[in-house]
Amino acid sequence: MSEPEIIGIPLSNYVRSLRMLCEEKGVRYVLTPLPPHAPEVKAIHPAGQIPCFRHDGLTLFETAAIAAYIDKSFGGPRLIPADIAGEAKVTQWVSYGNVKVDRWIMREYVVPSIFFDKAKGPDTAKIAAALPEIEACAAALDAALAPIGHLVGDGLTYADLHITPMLAFGGMFPPVKAIFDRHPALSAFIAAMTARESFTGTAPPPRK
Repeated sequence: MSEPEIIGIPLSNYVRSLRMLCEEKGVRYVLTPLPPHAPEVKAIHPAGQIPCFRHDGLTLFETAAIAAYIDKSFGGPRLIPADIAGEAKVTQWVSYGNVKVDRWIMREYVVPSIFFDKAKGPDTAKIAAALPEIEACAAALDAALAPIGHLVGDGLTYADLHITPMLAFGGMFPPVKAIFDRHPALSAFIAAMTARESFTGTAPPPRK
């Protein structure tokens, strides 16, 4: 069996979550650092989004589908539970991460804070409006994490890996970190997850 290939830039939180999954499982993989809409990406994903994936003639797009394939096809610890309830819970939190955590932290706060028309400056109203939604996300995650420190079951799952890069990126901004700091279970989770070798070993290279 050949090594699987993850296609996408290292800075992408979704690419990183798949790399973390491989690292946690001990799966050797190839990273092809292509940006969105690159020809090879568009040949796999109809919308030209990353990550994409290739393995033994199979191509896949969408992070959840790729994660499921990796977890079921390779050795190492199962990070998407085999039981129906556990698998459904992971799917639940991955979906929540996509719809809420990524939207409000990355799309509505981080992106407009970094990428903006220099003549006009950042859209401060949009950025400020994201903070109450981030607070709601933090409260929901804190409540889920408080009993056991993980989102599903009593150990690490892909649900934890999926949201960690999003949270870590958001925490680089003081107003977002201040929200996280008000939620002790969430803060402890972020500290524990960002100390794992799968996270530190997949850090994107510094921007030039």
